[in-house]
Amino acid sequence: MTPVGTKEGKTAAEATRPAPHRRAKRSRTGGRMDPRISARRTAVIKEQGRRRLIIGGIALGVVALLVGGWFLLHTPIFSARSVTVTGNVHETTAQVMAQSGLAGQPPLLDVDTSAVAARLEQLPWVRTATVSVGWPDGVHIAVTEETARFAAKTAAGAWELLSPDGRVLAASASQPPGLMVLTVPQPPGAPGTVLSAKDAPGLRVASTLPPSFVGQVTAVTVEPAGWVQLALTTPVLVDIGSPTELTAKYEDVSSILAGATLHNGDVIDVSVPDAPTVTPG
Repeated sequence: MTPVGTKEGKTAAEATRPAPHRRAKRSRTGGRMDPRISARRTAVIKEQGRRRLIIGGIALGVVALLVGGWFLLHTPIFSARSVTVTGNVHETTAQVMAQSGLAGQPPLLDVDTSAVAARLEQLPWVRTATVSVGWPDGVHIAVTEETARFAAKTAAGAWELLSPDGRVLAASASQPPGLMVLTVPQPPGAPGTVLSAKDAPGLRVASTLPPSFVGQVTAVTVEPAGWVQLALTTPVLVDIGSPTELTAKYEDVSSILAGATLHNGDVIDVSVPDAPTVTPG
């Protein structure tokens, strides 16, 4: 049976089918950009280019300034031309300068103050050193020197001055006056070295003697086994024994010196704390 057509001549099924979506026709001028938008886009592109040029120029200028400043700071204008040294008595200024490494007038920018101070503290007499930089061309070195406290003989029979912590400060052809004599198993070495561990008992006792009788002690002797003996001005000897329980032993010595009648050559033995003995000389 032939389907009944519509008035356009379409079948009933075709008449009920939705009409397809049709794209709107573009106007003849739709493909062209507005001149104002084009001009704005061109201006933006040019502005971005100018900004990149400015940023690049600034970066190059900063680099040039940094490089130029680095070279300028390494010229003699900013070198260590003025070095002052204070506090040195036994170490000469020339010795301090030579040890510091500043004699060549390096650029201040290259001066490592901590490293310079560490080098200076290797000098025998220098206990501490402080180094500071003062622009444009100054370096100040402040030295604190050791104090000689003891004197000890070397293996060759010469004398060495020692600090309270056993550092060898200087050599002397004769016995230095006013210093306590330290006789130890291992003789001291060259200036700048320290006493060996074998000498530690004597150094410990000599450095901790109490005010009550330290002024009467003329010498501290350490036997090879570590036994410590004191020589007094009386003259009386004091056997300390091992360097242990020193506070109790010092109290024993002080009590005997204050209350007992002693004679030349007497030996006070406090090696056993709280049980001292006196042996006639």
